[in-house]
Formats: sequence, structure tokens, C-alpha cells
Amino acid sequence: MSPRAPALVISDLHLDREPGPLLEAVLAFLEGPARTASALYILGDLFEYWVGDDAGFPAAERLAAGLKSLDIPVSFIHGNRDFLVGEAYAARAGMQLAPDPLHVALPCGPAVLLHGDSLCTDDTEHMAFRQQVRSGEWQQAFLAHPLEERIRQAEDMRATSRDKSQIKAAAIMDVNDTAVADVFRDADVPLMIHGHTHRPAIHEVSVDGQPRQRCVLPAWDEHPGYLEINAAGPILRRLDGSPYPKQLLHA
Repeated sequence: MSPRAPALVISDLHLDREPGPLLEAVLAFLEGPARTASALYILGDLFEYWVGDDAGFPAAERLAAGLKSLDIPVSFIHGNRDFLVGEAYAARAGMQLAPDPLHVALPCGPAVLLHGDSLCTDDTEHMAFRQQVRSGEWQQAFLAHPLEERIRQAEDMRATSRDKSQIKAAAIMDVNDTAVADVFRDADVPLMIHGHTHRPAIHEVSVDGQPRQRCVLPAWDEHPGYLEINAAGPILRRLDGSPYPKQLLHA
């Protein structure tokens, strides 16, 4: 692949256990734009939930075959729904598990990539949940349960999360400006890319008087799309390659 080929970034696909139209859209993306990319970065919530690499969900296994067929590096950052994706599934999918945040060199320059929930510090309830389920002790205990019990618990957590999201103020579930500035300072890069909030946009911001860009990815179960990064910078696109509609962007 030419070093001038763009890098692509996606997140928040929220794939279910069984194949459906959303999976077909993802596989078409892998056979289309991803084939001419230099790299693919997946920034979490690839799945609606993940209960362990041994689950063998049909949609996930078909996706793994599609990802494995790509002749480009694929990096995956855990989201708040698929934090249990492990080395076994990553190997089946031919992707590399990456840290959050991830520092990368993109065609337009250095950038920092992350799922995005760590930036939503005003949502203290979610931050406490995040700390709990990211601990090795919690994960080990959860994975020790039989598969059907893990699925039941995951379904319960998903339902609870949906109920709570409906009553939380929108501002609480968005990023905190101070948290964003802190990540920019720590990474010392001009570009940040994340998902999680489902508020696609490319924000021009200033940190300590320096111009920065914060790119937010769209959710595929709402209005799917991806971020293309070439030498000139980032561009949000729909799955057909057209520019992402302005009416769907969050200023």
C-alpha cells in the first residue's frame, strides 16, 4: 500500500450477536474504502457487548474473517461495551489490541486516538463503572462465569445503561473541556480522534493558545460513517464516500 494512502478510523458500530444489515454494511466497508487505506483504526464499541472471546457470536466471527482478509494494519482500542475483547479474538481478526490513548503517526502528522469515554468526566457514574470493569480482578471474576450467565449479565447491563442514558442530561454525557485539554497537553499533538459520544464533528479548538482539531466519529447504528485522514487532514465521510452531511454534524 502506498504511504500516501489515507488512514481510516471508525468506532461505535454496536454490532449485535447475529448477522444483519449493519454487519453487511461493515463488510462492504471492508471490501471498499478499507482496501485502499494505509491503516484501519477501530476506536471501541465495535460490538453492542462482549462477554469473552469464547462466545463465538456469528456476527463477530464473520467480521473477524473480513478484518483478517485486509492487507493493512488494523488496531483496536477497547470501548465501554467491548472492553473484554482479548488476544484470542484479536488474533482471529488479525488486529492489534492498542492502548487508550494511542499515539500514532497519521498521513497528516501525529495524533492521539481514544475511545472517548475517559473524556466524559462529568458523568461520574459512568467513570466509576469504567474503573470497575477495567480492573483485572473484575474481568477475571466475570469471565469465570458460564457463558449463558455472562450473556444474561451483559443484557442486564445494556438495559440498565439505556435506561440511565434516557434520563441523564446530554451535557453530562459529552466530553469535558478540561479533560480534552489535558489529553492534548499530555500527548502534545495537534489532532485528537475519538468516538463514544455519537456526536460526529470536526472541532477547531485552542489549547494554551495553540490550534488543535478534535474529531468525533459517528455511530453506525445511527448515521454510519468514517474518518479519512490524508496528507491534507481529516475528512468525515458517509459509507458511500460522500462528505458527511452538515445537518448531521454537532457543532
